[in-house]
Amino acid sequence: MIAIPDAFAGRYALARARFIAGVATAGISLQQYRHPLNGMEGEELAVDVALDGPVDAEHLLIVSSGCHGVEGLCGSGVQVFALHDDEWREKARQQGVAVLYVHALNPHGFSFLRRVTEENVDLNRNFIDFGKPLPVNAEYDELHPILLPEQWPPTLQNEMALGKLVSERGEAALQAVISRGQYQRPDGLFYGGQAPTWSHKTLRAILQSYGRKAKRMAWLDLHTGLGPFGFCERIYLGRNEAASMQRAIDWWGGNGATPVTVAGDGDSASAELTGQMHSAIYEECPHAQFTGLALEFGTIPAVQVLQALRGDHWRHLHEDAADDALAQQIQSQMRAAFYDESDGWKGLVISQARQAMFQAVDGLATGS
Repeated sequence: MIAIPDAFAGRYALARARFIAGVATAGISLQQYRHPLNGMEGEELAVDVALDGPVDAEHLLIVSSGCHGVEGLCGSGVQVFALHDDEWREKARQQGVAVLYVHALNPHGFSFLRRVTEENVDLNRNFIDFGKPLPVNAEYDELHPILLPEQWPPTLQNEMALGKLVSERGEAALQAVISRGQYQRPDGLFYGGQAPTWSHKTLRAILQSYGRKAKRMAWLDLHTGLGPFGFCERIYLGRNEAASMQRAIDWWGGNGATPVTVAGDGDSASAELTGQMHSAIYEECPHAQFTGLALEFGTIPAVQVLQALRGDHWRHLHEDAADDALAQQIQSQMRAAFYDESDGWKGLVISQARQAMFQAVDGLATGS
């Protein structure tokens, strides 16, 4: 067993090193999907994949981190802890469940402490059919000039304009418009892209490679930045199918556990989204029964998270305008929005993620 704080790392290069060391300690094999670019420290970037269990297992649990880059600081810690957790590994083995750890789906964003890929794409909005007309988010287009002003910190006039929008439309409604995803503003927030990104194509290759034999698959995708501090919201991932939703509720929402929510239903901190990456599993592994869940760990209030994202986008749109002190301040705000340094927060993350992992194994094994 590893101490909880030692499972986490405050930068990508160290998080990756700890994941690779955990894989070695567990005695399982590692496959690396190397990214064409280097990281913030000049380091190699990769999506690292490790399978704990037989390659022909009929029951497969995916545990993934770093879809949203900087959020991998949390997700990596969960994965590293799991690789050192003998009780957890024995539980999965006894139930006949292979566990696939996918580390740093968006390694470029992870390294640069950004939520987006190198293309400024939100990976979890990038899984649409690009052969069809792109979705239109006209409401976002109206908000874009206010969300990303020419000057940072924003002027009082800009802050007042944004505050007026919040008061008129409500915070939840405004969040839904902004975070839903948009495909017309390549420089904007929550941009879904014009084509599949490198990370998109890599995830599909991973699913093709490891999901061929599985008859039943579950997916726990690790996220941060929404909800109360340290609280893990369990958000259903999957099609709008009654049987799939009921499985998720039965597996993860019973026996006094935190209820399973559905994005956009009014009870979730997440709005309804377009282009989510879990849709790839239906296309790449159509033979398997799928049950999925996003684990969303809260950090700071949503308005502060939005402010951090606005500042981060401004910095990358105006690289010559940000002096070192301002750039460092913006980066620190991004870190705080998606990762908390305290041991107490990390303990809450591990305990809640671990519970969901045990429940996933039970659900896969019982066939309910």
